[in-house]
Amino acid sequence: MCRNIRTLHNFEPPATGDEVQAAALQYVRKISGSAKPSQANTEAFDRAVAAVTEATRELLGELVTTAPPKDREIEAAKARARSAERYAR
Repeated sequence: MCRNIRTLHNFEPPATGDEVQAAALQYVRKISGSAKPSQANTEAFDRAVAAVTEATRELLGELVTTAPPKDREIEAAKARARSAERYAR
């Protein structure tokens, strides 16, 4: 999985529309192999981002869990600690 795509499910507060769209954009960039599509491919690229965004919203809306919601700040601190350990070598 692309490192820039983050888990969006089961957070408090829930994922914003911008976060969902950003994840969709990263996904489409990854599978297309292009960060910025050519003019000929822009329309297809944009449609793909919109479709993945909508599918992600649907998925997040339908997922069910009994786990308590994760705190964004705590998860971000854990990620920073992992990163610091990884790159400290």
